[in-house]
Amino acid sequence: MKKTALVLLLAGITAGAGAQTVYDALTFSESNYEGTARTMAMGNAFTALGGDLGAVTINPAGSAVANYGQITITPALNISVNNAGGTAYTGESTPYSFGNRLRNAETRFSVPNFGVTMNLDLHRSKGLKNINIGFIVNTTNRYQQSLITSGEHSNTSFAGSEAYWASIEGYDMNSLLGEDAYNSYNAPWKTIVAAQSGMFSELTDYPGIFVGANENFEVSDGEDGTNINAWTPGPLFQTYQRQNTGYKYDYVFNIGFNISDFVYFGANLGITSLNYDSALRFTEAAVDPSLFENSFTDNDSGQETVTYFDNLQYDYRYSARGTGVYGKFGFIVNPGFGLRIGAALQTPTSTHIKENWSESGATVFTDSQFNASSESPLGEYEYRLVSPLRANFGLAYTFGTFGLISADYELCDYSTMKFKEKGMQSGTFDDTNMGIKSNMGMAHELRAGIEIKPLSQLALRAGYGFTTSPEKVSDEFGKMVYVSSVTDHPGRTMTHKGAFGIGYSTKGSFFIDAACSFTKFRDEYIYPYDDYCFDGDGYVLEGYYTPEILNRRMLWNVLLTFGFRF
Repeated sequence: MKKTALVLLLAGITAGAGAQTVYDALTFSESNYEGTARTMAMGNAFTALGGDLGAVTINPAGSAVANYGQITITPALNISVNNAGGTAYTGESTPYSFGNRLRNAETRFSVPNFGVTMNLDLHRSKGLKNINIGFIVNTTNRYQQSLITSGEHSNTSFAGSEAYWASIEGYDMNSLLGEDAYNSYNAPWKTIVAAQSGMFSELTDYPGIFVGANENFEVSDGEDGTNINAWTPGPLFQTYQRQNTGYKYDYVFNIGFNISDFVYFGANLGITSLNYDSALRFTEAAVDPSLFENSFTDNDSGQETVTYFDNLQYDYRYSARGTGVYGKFGFIVNPGFGLRIGAALQTPTSTHIKENWSESGATVFTDSQFNASSESPLGEYEYRLVSPLRANFGLAYTFGTFGLISADYELCDYSTMKFKEKGMQSGTFDDTNMGIKSNMGMAHELRAGIEIKPLSQLALRAGYGFTTSPEKVSDEFGKMVYVSSVTDHPGRTMTHKGAFGIGYSTKGSFFIDAACSFTKFRDEYIYPYDDYCFDGDGYVLEGYYTPEILNRRMLWNVLLTFGFRF
């Protein structure tokens, strides 16, 4: 295991990934609107339309378009489909691991929309004619996904990676094994878990040098001193699993004004509720344990016992709960001739987030007396996240009572995201915020929808949209931290959305809408552990890369909206 300046830099990058990261800021700041079946069926292209409670979170002026009160509730089924497996590195044709591309689906029930508005008719023919006030709850992001992939790999290992970086950072083994190490020793909890659960050990004759429980090693003398070279002696069967659950809801207090049926103004006071949970599990097992010899020496008798590595398991559990507040203002202009123009501006959202996490690990040997496990305490931390300003613009055209078309453009500058300490500022997030500013940029979203009414009470709808990625980093260093898109496949760097639906209105006040939508998210690359086999210049040796997992995620929503107008 060779130590170079570049390796030390990489260690610093990956060590920071256990705290708040650029990826965390993006995850909690992005919006993927859900609402009523009507708005979803038309691709949420409602900035210039309004009249539907699912559209109020897009443009607050939408409530003022309706000269009546209404109430809606939208139950839905959400089906998340993940397809994950190994991928080749640039210029290579074969995967380094996780060759088993596995498809995993999960179905959950939700209520993405509930709302009520009241209409106050001022009985005027001009000027301020109507005022609408309402309370609406719409989902603005859904974190549901479950993925699993596996494969054989004979070059690097999770245990070897932890051993390598423990050597690089110069950790003390006695401190790592200390009874109160999680609270008293300045080392990542993952490293402490790995040490206490027997995933790596210290070489008796070489203090400060660690090797993995599934590694062989040799000692050699070189010009720059003693070299310890470690390698994985045989194939390991590795499995990566991750399950995310949660949502982001916007609770909106809305007011809208209708001026002469020509201009509609609206404002929202929005309260964001964030609920996010993630569970990660990584395992690796020796295909042939006899290749992975370990020797343990009894401190009292000096007797040496030989056993063999069988398998290990690492678990990471994380949850975040947050509450934020923002304002949103919008207008819709109806100049006539069937044309409508709309725009809305949302202020930055300040969200107070409280997160909890814990880690655990276990290592199993063929001689069970050497098995070990460890579990961290529950970690807690609180901070604020300022999510960026949003602006959206829309055009719509109505063909009398026969139908309409609509198009939206929304932009958001994610380089303005910022972490802040709770209370007095201490510079804790300076490096992360600099990373956000340098590596994030503008995301552009286009949405389009159409509605046709072959009968006065029946409506057919369809919609489509896409969002570009705000991420600018695409080199190997960036990928190791948070990047989830690639530049050589432009179509895979965007999130695509499509939908269709149908609606029926009675001659009275009741209406019912149905919709089916899908979201194809941009590609995500996952690195379950760090690269650690380097040459003398600090470059990763060919054939010794960490496994790279490509995850492709789709989310299907089936919605049914029940509504009353009054």
